[in-house]
Amino acid sequence: MREGFRDRRDGGRRLASRLLETGAGVSVVLALPRGGVPVGYEVASALGVPLDVFVVRKLGVPGQEELAMGAIASGGTRVVNREVVSLLGIGESVLEAVAEREQRELVRRERVYRGGRAMVEVAGRSVLLVDDGVATGSTMLAAVRSLRDLGASRIVVAAPIAARATAARLRVEADEAVFAVEAAWLDGISMWYDDFDQTSDAEVHELLAACAVRVSGSAAADTGGEAGRLEETEVPIEGGGVRLVADIAVPAVPRGVVVFAHGSGSGRKSPRNRRVAAVLQGAGLATVLADLLTADEDAIDQRTRHLRFDIPMLATRLVAITDRVALDPRFAGLAIGCFGASTGGAAAMIAAARRPTRVGAVVSRGGRPDLAMDALRVVRCPTLLIVGGLDFTVLELNREALAVLRCEKSLEIVPGSGHLFEEPGALDRVAGLARDWFLRHLRAPEGGAAAGGATERTGEGT
Repeated sequence: MREGFRDRRDGGRRLASRLLETGAGVSVVLALPRGGVPVGYEVASALGVPLDVFVVRKLGVPGQEELAMGAIASGGTRVVNREVVSLLGIGESVLEAVAEREQRELVRRERVYRGGRAMVEVAGRSVLLVDDGVATGSTMLAAVRSLRDLGASRIVVAAPIAARATAARLRVEADEAVFAVEAAWLDGISMWYDDFDQTSDAEVHELLAACAVRVSGSAAADTGGEAGRLEETEVPIEGGGVRLVADIAVPAVPRGVVVFAHGSGSGRKSPRNRRVAAVLQGAGLATVLADLLTADEDAIDQRTRHLRFDIPMLATRLVAITDRVALDPRFAGLAIGCFGASTGGAAAMIAAARRPTRVGAVVSRGGRPDLAMDALRVVRCPTLLIVGGLDFTVLELNREALAVLRCEKSLEIVPGSGHLFEEPGALDRVAGLARDWFLRHLRAPEGGAAAGGATERTGEGT
């Protein structure tokens, strides 16, 4: 009787039990997407280690795409089957064209799967490479060779089900190979699962994100909670003649502080901004989410609607909040960044122009920096503009703003995303870009950046 699995999660739990029995010590799990990710999630959870994807793309012979002349993988490694290339007389230009096309697809998939997160470091680490099943083993073999090139110190391959002959070949290439079941005859991996529905991109993204949160929480627990501890307070702030309210979150050892300037119709409870703030906090950055309007002003009626677009007023209040943050002893010696969304992007630009020695970096998410053109000409801190690729009008306005800025500047376009970045992985991409920009550019006060060149990117290779 066939010894199968209910679904991939069940296969992952069975495989995890086998790995625990064999004692295959590893420090990170890499899953081959998409089907390998549900398996990898269960394995990584059982072993208590991080989970990431390792994307491999076959380089198919033109006209005979099922015949592989090589493969490319995460991390930039390329494996070429010179025997096939020579036998079929494939020129280098043809090989390069196929590799370039597959590299674009590889980058697209990584962006969708990881959002803004960078690939986990594998150099010098013991890596467990997981898939939902191994038939011919060609993809797994390419991944093993790529990980060797990336400097992995030890490679263990694993899957719930594998063909016995293929398992033997993989044991020659890898340091170890572990399978829950090895079959003498494998008539298709799907036959070993009761439920073998296709794993979606969204599911891959969600599982990776869930595992990242679990590992982060475990790290905090292992250090008595200090690494992940946040001091969170609600603080009243006088700004522009009114009393505002801010939610301040401070990591145990803050590396900088970021003040959020919310857009029209938004505030400190905005799920989108709080999600970005959580990523910044995880990177050691304190965050200040303040309402720029009072409760009465924020009421949706004709008397106050215009205040949401009163850029000078919003900017004045943001400057007052920035000044208040600078006087907070918890942030002594730390540079301040501003994160602006929608009209808050314009307010952030004005705050940076008015406080050039205090604001060390600016990030605008779907912002309207064009509403602060005069301020753009005097902003000197590094400025990142992030816009959705489908947010056509705002994208053109940001390009105009980019041309006016005279500081170090960059425009990052999130492909396939609209104004609110509601698409799977889009907001995580935003958060990752913001995190990396602030960590790179926030310096101690008085450390203003010199003017630099401009870049416009659509996310590829970043």
